Amino acid sequence: MPAMNGTARPIPSAPPLTKIIATLGPASSTEDTIGDLIRAGVSVFRLNFSHGRLEEHQRILKLVRKVAAALGQSTAVLGDLQGPKIRVGEVAEPGVELAEGATVVFQREPIVARPAADGGVQRFSATCEEVIDDPESGQRLLINDGAVRLLIIAKTDDELTCTVTHGGLVTSGKGINLPDTDLSLGPLGERDWRHVRWAIENDLDFLALSFVRSDDDVRELAAGIQRIAAELERSSFRLPIIAKIEIRKALEEIESIVEQADAVMVARGDLGVEMDLAQVPVIQKRLMAIASDFGKPCIVATQMLQSMITEPVPTRAEANDVAGAMFDRADAVMLSGETAVGKYPVLAVHNITRIARFTEAYLATLPADPSPPERLIASRYHGPGLAHGVWTICQDITAKCVVVWSQGGDGARYLSQNNFLVPIVAVTSDERIARQMQLLRGVIPLRMDPPPTFDEFEAAIDEHLRHAHGIKNGESCLIVAGEPLGAVGVADHIMIHAVGERPNDGRAEKYE
Repeated sequence: MPAMNGTARPIPSAPPLTKIIATLGPASSTEDTIGDLIRAGVSVFRLNFSHGRLEEHQRILKLVRKVAAALGQSTAVLGDLQGPKIRVGEVAEPGVELAEGATVVFQREPIVARPAADGGVQRFSATCEEVIDDPESGQRLLINDGAVRLLIIAKTDDELTCTVTHGGLVTSGKGINLPDTDLSLGPLGERDWRHVRWAIENDLDFLALSFVRSDDDVRELAAGIQRIAAELERSSFRLPIIAKIEIRKALEEIESIVEQADAVMVARGDLGVEMDLAQVPVIQKRLMAIASDFGKPCIVATQMLQSMITEPVPTRAEANDVAGAMFDRADAVMLSGETAVGKYPVLAVHNITRIARFTEAYLATLPADPSPPERLIASRYHGPGLAHGVWTICQDITAKCVVVWSQGGDGARYLSQNNFLVPIVAVTSDERIARQMQLLRGVIPLRMDPPPTFDEFEAAIDEHLRHAHGIKNGESCLIVAGEPLGAVGVADHIMIHAVGERPNDGRAEKYE
């Protein structure tokens, strides 16, 4: 029987259709916790390059690969580039408390900020000189996700003078947002390019690009990946790019950005600072609809279960927020501080999984809605058409699952775009492709060496479906494949297959 990944220590129950991304950090970077997170339902781990040294990321990555292999799981790893994030310079501990009406000056020359004498001007520096060069009087300057708000009232060549409109504590490294300013910062700095090279050298599965403004930003990163891969003599290496939508400028260029990127992340943290908070729910729905139209995976991120950073249970509003993203067919939801620094990282993932199971069970009772991506229909590619046909047959025969041999991942991606409410078991012999399929809603990757015959493939699949998914002999599934197995782009057969039955007993039907 062909070798398969997943038979040694199976996950006790199949993961939810909606994928869970968990950020790794001080609270979750041990071998035991990583294993517990995978068993709880995590499909993709996020390394946040805004924090930590590459040596620490290297240690964590090795742990993820080791634990995932021991569990028989193709768990993916996403590297999140910092991008042009402006931050407050060094501030003496315990920070500086700003009062409403106080005068604040940001200066070009780096300093260690200390509390000003009573009534004096409070001075800070920033990590980027553009905070001095680009804004104009009358524009807003926000610190720490808008918790502290300033209005720019004067500008010189080397200083920016502001008045505090809403006070609060400012500490080292807090983020600065300039929602009214068209910043001249490029999409990637020297630090980011070091992380891109490291991601290629270490076979990361995705890169997230922060503060995307236009499709040119995505193209610049894609070209850089190709250039670095060629330098490393890995010219065929491909690293999918996730465009993080978090600033106003991106919304003006959203369709071209989505078309250029491999996936989209609705980064609600900075969106809620850059935009009127009341607009964010509508923006989220719009972004998810556009991503669906283009057939691109969409991740909903930031503060999904924020209260679980300190509390063992989420709020009812947070549970509704998570379920709402699933009702809108998010491919994935992402946990940030909840798993990186929170007190209950594994419990947070368990809660997402429980919400997903109840929500997806309810969705399965609603009238079927395939909603195939309009852009892919217009392209007249055969793959999307075949996938929609599979969806129709699946509804007609109430199949328990769909099995597709998807060597390069495209077949699984096309099927995922049709809103299946049963698992899509996507088989490939390429471990890296298996990991990258972890971002696709409903897709459960399975790595298998190509079997010599189709009968042996069916036998291996039957064993896997019984063992990992609890599907019983005689229950129906659909098999989408082509011959030879293991080749790219030959999945052109659809077979109605009864688990445990062979073609010569008359139970299997094959369509080409």
